[in-house]
Amino acid sequence: MIEVRQVTKRYGPKTAVDGLTFTAQPGQVTGFLGPNGAGKSTTMRMIIGLDEPTEGTVRVNGRRYREHAAPLREIGALLEARSVHPGRSARSHLLGLARTHGIPRQRVDEVLELSGLTAVAGKRAGAFSLGMGQRLGIAAALLGDPAVVMLDEPVNGLDPEGVLWVRGLLGSLAAEGRTVMLSSHLMAETALIADHLVVVGKGRLLADTSVKDLINSAGTEVRVGSDEADRLRGLLARPGVSVASSIEGELDVTGMDAREIGAIASAHGVPLYQLTTRTASLEDAFMDLTRDSIEYGSVPA
Repeated sequence: MIEVRQVTKRYGPKTAVDGLTFTAQPGQVTGFLGPNGAGKSTTMRMIIGLDEPTEGTVRVNGRRYREHAAPLREIGALLEARSVHPGRSARSHLLGLARTHGIPRQRVDEVLELSGLTAVAGKRAGAFSLGMGQRLGIAAALLGDPAVVMLDEPVNGLDPEGVLWVRGLLGSLAAEGRTVMLSSHLMAETALIADHLVVVGKGRLLADTSVKDLINSAGTEVRVGSDEADRLRGLLARPGVSVASSIEGELDVTGMDAREIGAIASAHGVPLYQLTTRTASLEDAFMDLTRDSIEYGSVPA
């Protein structure tokens, strides 16, 4: 279990994390989301003792990271896949980590096989592709057979087979009762993997909820097509209903379902040639939630 309680982290005048509280529970995959600059990396660094909170507490399985006699057996983390000496082979890198914790050589071979690196175990890590580097980082995170696994952008650089592997791996780890925390910018993939979500923006907690509930909070949109779209717009106007149009003859309606729209159109003799419901995606919900928390925004072309 990962417990973050009222954690604040300041770097001089800059507050990177501001009173953050959440728990990553055993038996589920917790997605840790936020825009660039939201404080995700700083929070994960505090979880594994690379940074100390200015205020608040962080616990892994009931203790601070540095209080564990064998931390690799408690939490395995991937924060930067390239943090490997480029001259070392994959096997040598993992053996070096294993020796610091009394982990047997057999376990090194197991995680090499699990991560699909057995055939290149003797190859220098500096010659690895981005995807192979990710696999090595995940292998290192799993080396101590930890109860908690925390991964930052684990599918970055992986091919489709690798993405499917990570998806299945994280699901199986959670099914074994382990705590799995995943940070990613890939909303579609996170929606498939995560059970629970913690969303942060500008260092503060924005949401601590299930994937389903966050998506439902974004609502649904109904696309309506009619040769009398302007007239229909007036008929649909009422408090709580939003009607927008980006294409002539078509309306995007929120706050009213397709059945209600169809009934109003029928009652007033407005012909429809399209009436479709679009359910919001996790990306839609995320963008809506973090709209005011984007620190590094792009200017539309």
